[in-house]
Amino acid sequence: MVTRYRMRMRTPPRMMPALVTPFTGNGNLNLNAHAANLTALSERGITGFLIGGSTGEGPYLDNGERRTLLDTARTTLGSTPFLMMGIMSESLRGALRQIDEAADGGADAALVLTPTTLTRGRDEYVEGFFKDVAKASALPVLIYSVPLYSAYEPPIQVVARIAALDNIVGMKDSGGNPARKAQIIEATGDDFVLFAGSSKAIALSVTAGAYGSITASGNYAPELVQGLVRKARRSATSATEAQAQLTKLSLAVEQYGVPGVKVAAEAAGLTPGSPRKPLKKLPKRLAAQVRSAMGL
Repeated sequence: MVTRYRMRMRTPPRMMPALVTPFTGNGNLNLNAHAANLTALSERGITGFLIGGSTGEGPYLDNGERRTLLDTARTTLGSTPFLMMGIMSESLRGALRQIDEAADGGADAALVLTPTTLTRGRDEYVEGFFKDVAKASALPVLIYSVPLYSAYEPPIQVVARIAALDNIVGMKDSGGNPARKAQIIEATGDDFVLFAGSSKAIALSVTAGAYGSITASGNYAPELVQGLVRKARRSATSATEAQAQLTKLSLAVEQYGVPGVKVAAEAAGLTPGSPRKPLKKLPKRLAAQVRSAMGL
């Protein structure tokens, strides 16, 4: 159980977009676009954001840019919205530096990616990493598992041991297996805040007990995702139609990764900017397919 730090983290909303990070064509942060995106989504009922996650190109952010993005968010929206910051470093030293930066910028929590480059398949190193992060973090910590990119999922028993640590308050599980989420919930207890990170698995994850969702689709279909989470909290049956709609849309968009999400986000009224290299804008033919899936 993680009751020790639950009161130190503000209650997050049940749906948050994994917000895109807009860059200019030469790879610089476009803070005007970032502020405009935050404002546009807030006006559509969004009350919390994950900044600098995978969809936010967190692995490509430079030192200091997390603070800049958070400063802009707080200046634009004030203190009310819940802001979670993606922490993506392969070393403990780097992760703690990023967490300090996020805390200085006014983040409410840190979403810490499982390290994998030299630790994949060595669960004891991953567990030790989170133990050290939990001891030193200036923010409440959520585990971030994204096997699509990391090719690694911490075993349930490892998640359970990490969840028992002081200052570990939850997890974003971006794997698409709702049964695994049910196992995590059973192994961690009611105080562990589990977010579904896969658009196609939101309904079954929430009905299995997940707290809510943090997905890329929150950028380009925020009302659909919000409604889906609300319906899934009532029953799986009431969420069936919305889940089918989101699954079809997200598969069409996210097969192209972050560049596809940025095309869809622009079609939905955001200013997502260019991806940061080595990512590139989608070719016109593929971008047209994404816009078509968006109904344009």
